[in-house]
Amino acid sequence: MSGPVLKTWSLRRTLLAVLLGLTLALWVGSAAIVYVEARRESQELFDQSLIETGHLLLSLVEKDVREHGLTGPIDLPLRGHPNPHHYLLFKVRDAQQRVLYRNDAASDIALSRSAPDGLSWTTIAGQRWRLYSLWDQQRSLQLLVAEPTSHRDDISRGFFYRIALFGLLLVALATVAIWWSIHRVFRVLQASADEVSARTPDELADVQVRGAPTELHPLLLEINRLFGRVRHSRDNEQRFTADAAHELRTPLAAIKTNLQVLQRARSAAERDEFIAGLSASVERATRLVNQLLALAQLDPQAQAGTALAPGDLAPLLARQEEAWQALAAPYGLSLAVNAAPAPCALDDDSLRILLRNLVENALRYTPAPGAVVVSCGVEEGRSYLRVADTGPGITAEWHERVFERFVRLVQVESATQLPGSGLGLSIVRRIAERHGAHIVLGTGLQGRGLAVTVIFP
Repeated sequence: MSGPVLKTWSLRRTLLAVLLGLTLALWVGSAAIVYVEARRESQELFDQSLIETGHLLLSLVEKDVREHGLTGPIDLPLRGHPNPHHYLLFKVRDAQQRVLYRNDAASDIALSRSAPDGLSWTTIAGQRWRLYSLWDQQRSLQLLVAEPTSHRDDISRGFFYRIALFGLLLVALATVAIWWSIHRVFRVLQASADEVSARTPDELADVQVRGAPTELHPLLLEINRLFGRVRHSRDNEQRFTADAAHELRTPLAAIKTNLQVLQRARSAAERDEFIAGLSASVERATRLVNQLLALAQLDPQAQAGTALAPGDLAPLLARQEEAWQALAAPYGLSLAVNAAPAPCALDDDSLRILLRNLVENALRYTPAPGAVVVSCGVEEGRSYLRVADTGPGITAEWHERVFERFVRLVQVESATQLPGSGLGLSIVRRIAERHGAHIVLGTGLQGRGLAVTVIFP
């Protein structure tokens, strides 16, 4: 049964859609506001023009009445307009509502007798008109002037079309500009992606950060740090593999040699001697393999999911004391455990490996009769773990080198050749680092020997 299908999405398309959507929304909102405000302003201008026209006509009528007196209805033609019947209507009445003057377009259209003073709306022949009513000071003459809204609407409609056309042109230009900008930015991202994809396991050089957008720098820097960790891990693995192959060659060659010699043994005594040598070689190979496996398990990436838990070193030492006593007996050494409360954050399994390596090293390198003391406690507010012996000790110039893998101090100083792989203290340091602790090498028991102290945070 196939797993759930993950939905994928494109950042390029999302940005393009969002930016275009915002641009279109802003344009529509701005255009609507401009259109509404422009229409309101134009209506005010038309009304003002209608009022001024009414006052001018009334003043002309008053002058004519003073000079010639009141007469019957006079039709005045309205010239100079392409469609006067649909442009302006006016009538002048006296107090008895008799029509004195009117334009020819208003001769067959009745204007409301009950029109309120000032501006108002009216309907004439099914069309909406703007009406203005005005009386003279003696209220003997009333002027009614009307203007259709059709030409106002025509002007507003033309203004709207021009805004829409101009807006569409701007939207088209904005679309091209936004697409080009996004394409240019993503071209830089694609260049960085191509540079990362071109890397191989054998070529992990840092990705070029210069020239990339500032917002991309954190990602590229983290990729470079990852490459650095991979390079470091790969180099460690290569060195580890080479060193392990070199170290395993010796015990395996010894096993092969002992087997060949065992096959040619001429007596039971020789056979027993060769079997003992074979057993020692197998023991050395087993110890080396176990330590290699322990190092692999202590790899920082393998340990990333294991958390330290609050605990105490004293119970850990007490549980191991009996096994250590049995281990020390064949060496002819005395072993003591001094466990005082030492609380710290620890991992039981890895600390048992640390203790086993320290104790085994002390037992193997301390000549009989001698003594080994394993202790823990608190000094200067920090918990510690110490393994001290009466062995040959380590000179100060070798304090750092002894923690390197496959480095054996006895080989360097041409001391007695004891079986070993040079991994014990390397394992100890790896475990200490995981616990945030540091290791101090000092003088052991009775003013000689070696004391290895692990100080916990």
